[in-house]
Order: sequence, then structure tokens, then C-alpha cells
Amino acid sequence: MAVLSNRYTELVGIEHPIVQEGLGPFRTPKLAAAVSNAGGLGTVSMPGMPVDIQAGARTFREHIEEAASLTERPFAVNIPVGVDHEGEVLPFTDVYIKMVLEAREADSALAERLKVMTTSAGFPGPYLQAIKDAGMIHQHKVGSTRQAVKSAEAGVDVVIAAGFEMGGHAPSKAVHTFVLVPSVTEAIDIPVLLTGGARDGRGLAAALAMGADGVAMGSRFIVSEDNADWHPNYIQALLDAREGDDVAFNGVYGPCRGLRNTASERLLSGEVRGPDGSGSQPTEVELERWKIESMQLSQTEGDVDNGLVLAGQVSSALKEIISVAEFVPAMAEEAADILRDLAARLQSPASV
Repeated sequence: MAVLSNRYTELVGIEHPIVQEGLGPFRTPKLAAAVSNAGGLGTVSMPGMPVDIQAGARTFREHIEEAASLTERPFAVNIPVGVDHEGEVLPFTDVYIKMVLEAREADSALAERLKVMTTSAGFPGPYLQAIKDAGMIHQHKVGSTRQAVKSAEAGVDVVIAAGFEMGGHAPSKAVHTFVLVPSVTEAIDIPVLLTGGARDGRGLAAALAMGADGVAMGSRFIVSEDNADWHPNYIQALLDAREGDDVAFNGVYGPCRGLRNTASERLLSGEVRGPDGSGSQPTEVELERWKIESMQLSQTEGDVDNGLVLAGQVSSALKEIISVAEFVPAMAEEAADILRDLAARLQSPASV
């Protein structure tokens, strides 16, 4: 039995309650497999929203199959639930979720590894039954206690409570983890993961003390030897970040958190222009595509000034590039040591 075995690790079939966050629209199969091989839960992220959604689904499936070829342990996929102004689910969400379910149905070996689907952004109501019928564990990311209760009542298996300090797509309610997580764990009785601000065993111990069952981390895993598909400039940008170097801006599904640079300042000041060269304001679709392409520019080409660099506030505390195989079990052991030490310091009522 692993040192921090609990209801979440038993549900998912992993050793340590440590999850790699979805990091879309980036390539993550190698990193996901490394986290799973280390005893945590790796996550393969969707490859953005290309003009040809079916082509995007094929790329997504290739990434999933690559991860499955690199690990025999459970891993997850992350798919944001995008909705339009009328509340209708966007086509890319529908295509990507159905592709995942079809891929598992067609390949039993893949289904044994791809056990978890994480949804975020919009409410996944239209897909709850299909995910359950497919035998997948369904995790949904929320930014408020109300959303957590709604998700649990709808039948989601795990809630990821997202604090506003997290990188990437941050919750619109802007509640931070130390406020949000205790409220969520009081309100629902299914496993809860903390995301936003965790970077080592101290964060995991704190999450467990607040009633959570584990943590999910993005920025910490970006800065790793195993994140071989990302441009080194992106990783260095996070290592160079200092307190106050991050900023929240309007992302694709709502607020986003990243580093301050030319791209994020252009977005904040409204200086992004349409692609026709006339200097006109971009349409909503053009602006959303610019954001995604800008995110990909920094990751693939290393332009960390003109490309959006998604990162959490915890980036300012990241000082070294880790080896996932060593880091994940060591993080769990560090958390266990902290909890043992704190318990040992407690005096019995008779001795007080």
C-alpha cells in the first residue's frame, strides 16, 4: 500500500494522490505517461480548436495512443466544455468527447489505461450519462461550492476545486484555494482534488488537512525533464518568473492566468487586431483563434514575448527542473512525513 493511499487513489488505481493538470492546447503524451509511470495520474490534453475539428480529433487520438504506448498505468484526458452565448455546447467539445469514447470502445487495451475523463469550463450535463456508460471515472473542475454541489448531485465521480491562483483557464468566481477547498469538502461527499498553488509535499499535506483527497498541478509538471515536447524557452520563462509576474486576462472560456509579456499586455489593452491587415477590431471568432494560436506559439516556437505563456502564481516559487519519476513519490513521502510530524507533536488530553 502506498504511503498516502486513500479513496481517490483506490478509485483511480494509482499509488499517489498527485495528478498532472490538463495543459491544453499543448502536446502532453510524454509528460502524461511519465506522471502515470511515477504512480500519479497523467493527463493528455486536447490539441486546441483547429479549423478542421475532425483533424484535431485525429491528432488528439494520436496523442492518446502515444501515451498509452508509453505506460501501462491509468491516465486521463482533459476536455473543456465550451459553450456559446445561448449555452449550446461548441462542436469541438462534442467531437472530442465522442472520439475518446469511441477510441476506448474500439480498443480494450487502450480502455484499460485511459480510465479518467476530466471536464472543465462549462457544465458537462449532456455527456454525463455517456461517460458513465463507458465505464470512465468522470472528474469535473469547478471554481465555486455551488458548482461542486451541482456536479456531485449530477453524478460526477470526482470534483477538482480550482483556486484562482491556478495557471491557464482560471475560475470566474476568483476564489482562492484556502477559501474554496474547505467549503467544497464540507459540501460534498465525493473525492475532491485541490488545484492552484500546490508545488510540493507541503501543498499536498495542506490539501489533505483541508479535507481534499489529493492535488492536481500544472506549472510544477511543465518545469520537468519529462516535458520534452515543449520549447525550452517556455520552461525557462517559468523558472525566471518572480512574484507579481503573473496576470489574469480574458481567455478562451473565461479568465486565464499567465505571465506578463507583450502578448498578455496587448490582450489586456485591447490592442489585438484582425487578420485582414486593416487594423480593425477582430471578430469574436478571430480573437479566440488568436489566443489559442498565441498560446501554441510560445510552446512550440519558444516566443515567450509575443505568445501567451499560461502559468500559475506558483511559477515564482519554481527554482529547478524536476525528474517526474523521482519527484512524484518524493512529494507523497514529504507530505506523509509532515503529517506524521504534526501528529507526533500533538499532546494527549491527559497530558495537557
